[in-house]
Amino acid sequence: MSEPLRPDMFDELCPSSMLPFRFGDKWAGLILRCLEDGPRRFSELRVPLRRVTPKVMTRSLRGLERDGLVSRTVAEGPPQRVEYALTPLGRSMLEPLDAACAWAAEHWDELLDAREAYERRAVAAEAARG
Repeated sequence: MSEPLRPDMFDELCPSSMLPFRFGDKWAGLILRCLEDGPRRFSELRVPLRRVTPKVMTRSLRGLERDGLVSRTVAEGPPQRVEYALTPLGRSMLEPLDAACAWAAEHWDELLDAREAYERRAVAAEAARG
């Protein structure tokens, strides 16, 4: 059995939120990271991904399943149990995900500066228009 996922696994300042590119949809990379140590139930994934609505998480999981990165297994019996796990293809995404997170951590300040400068320009342009 895998260790429980930490509620603060993806705090607000996680470099993954700074990536200027995506692995799948907005939450796919975080879901892949949650499944790294073994299969998880939906309720387990909700612990560190509490900011994701159940509807959006379901959509992300379906997309990952469609792309062959995640498998969904239903175990019969009361109660019915559904688990999600990385497929070999999904596991092969962990190395590029690690590299992307390392890149974001290395360029954190530059990314923040660029985003702040963009916001300042957008506010100034809006003020000039109106």
